[in-house]
Amino acid sequence: MPKITLKTCIFWALAAAFVIVPWTLPATRDYAPGVAVLAGIVFAVAFGNPAGAVTARITSPLLGATIVGMGFGMNLIDVLRAGANGLVYTAIGITAGIGLGVLIGRKLGVSKNVMYLIGVGTSICGGSAIAAAAPVLKAKAHDVAIASATIFALNAVALWIFPAVGHYLDFSEPQFGYWAALAIHDTSSVVGAGFQYGPDALEIGTTVKLARALWIVPVTLFLSCCIAGADPADGRRRIKVRIPWFIPGFIAAAALVTLLPVTAPAGGAVKELSKYLMICTLFLIGSNLSREKLRELGLRPVLLGVILWVILATAWCAAIHAGLVNCAR
Repeated sequence: MPKITLKTCIFWALAAAFVIVPWTLPATRDYAPGVAVLAGIVFAVAFGNPAGAVTARITSPLLGATIVGMGFGMNLIDVLRAGANGLVYTAIGITAGIGLGVLIGRKLGVSKNVMYLIGVGTSICGGSAIAAAAPVLKAKAHDVAIASATIFALNAVALWIFPAVGHYLDFSEPQFGYWAALAIHDTSSVVGAGFQYGPDALEIGTTVKLARALWIVPVTLFLSCCIAGADPADGRRRIKVRIPWFIPGFIAAAALVTLLPVTAPAGGAVKELSKYLMICTLFLIGSNLSREKLRELGLRPVLLGVILWVILATAWCAAIHAGLVNCAR
């Protein structure tokens, strides 16, 4: 049985606080997601994560569960409409993101695998896309760690910058939802930023982001067929495709409350609880960034990630501000 220490107790007390405090004190909700991920990073870097093995194992399923939970409070028709409306935009963004990632990566001298991992992580859905692309590219653990840490750091920054910029530009909630969904890497950070901005931003951002995540399938197929080398054992190419389980789960949850209106009150309660569990999840995700991972970061991969992210985020922001993106609900 693992030894219980004071540091472990403080760590889990903080995790619980990021559920309880925003739930009971509405004034803290606008800042809770950004504070949560920052607190997790600071705690892990300053004191070490006392439950690293546990948080590494539970953050991914916990994130998926909270996303599915939020689906219980959404209308399926609205979900499908927003997803379909964002389909063209996500296709443009992913094509531009991977293309620019390769072009800039080559100019910077970034290794092939890291270049593609950062490209798909930026363009599709952060850590999930990196996890799906890594086995196809036969990427080494070090390459995956560098790409993941780069994307993670930028996600943490996005939680603070995006809401501030959105308010400065006077974006409506639908406008901000689309911008967050098209320009922020991980689903968790899209949800966190949308939560800070408002309920419509949260709903639209989550839906469009999950539609963007579905591009894992065609992009993984492309990497497998056109980029990855053949298996040295038999000279054949191995096609491996992973679809995040929480995407069909989210759609099924929305379908349930839409088709059975009697479940809507319970679904709304589940959605509310899931929003606050997401803030706790952001704290746990932040705590997974260790000193060792920070030391693994090289200047060139970080520079690639920053340049690529700034270009795409700025381009989508300008397009939305100019009215070139249809942000109607």
